[in-house]
Amino acid sequence: MARTLKIDFVSDVMCPWCIVGLGGLEEALRRLDGVVEAEIRFQPFELNPAMPPEGQNIVEHIGQKYGATPEQSASNRFMIHARAAEVGFDMRTGPDSRIWNTFDAHRLLFWAGVEGRQHALKHAMFDAHFTDGLNMSDPAVLADTAHKAGLDRDAAADVLASGRYATEVRAEEQAWQARGITSVPAVIINDRYLISGGQPADVFEQALRTIAAEADAPPA
Repeated sequence: MARTLKIDFVSDVMCPWCIVGLGGLEEALRRLDGVVEAEIRFQPFELNPAMPPEGQNIVEHIGQKYGATPEQSASNRFMIHARAAEVGFDMRTGPDSRIWNTFDAHRLLFWAGVEGRQHALKHAMFDAHFTDGLNMSDPAVLADTAHKAGLDRDAAADVLASGRYATEVRAEEQAWQARGITSVPAVIINDRYLISGGQPADVFEQALRTIAAEADAPPA
């Protein structure tokens, strides 16, 4: 009998390592079909909460935030693109790509969770940003992305225009920060176990097997 696990995936749409980590986690869950059952709940984290609506060039941003040279930034992108390709994701960020404010994206993801389409929307947002290079702070882009994920476009546009779920998203962000989450991806299993970073499927598979076995073990 499969062991049901609760999985919270704390992440940001602007985080390339979150794609790598999500791909690894999803592959591990496929391998563990019949052993582990889990629904991934995406939790909000803003890497750049003060980012203005016009965004910022990625090379400029990485240089200011981490002190990386343009050459280092290019090398890092190459490495991340390779890791993303390993999990089947077509990442096309380049020196002209931009970083965007993602608070509205997180509001839309919260709504998608209510509608039962959060996982699909998360993937669609990753595609929109990292493959198509779209402006993820643009309400029209976000509504179109929601439609691609199987959600009603007009309803998505209404959520964005109304400011709905802002309070809930802020509360969730603060709650995860209060629990010590300072970087993403952060994968929390059963409110107890933390797996950090863009880990490969093997790491997730072993961790999930161990946690499931511990959950099945009789009390001492």
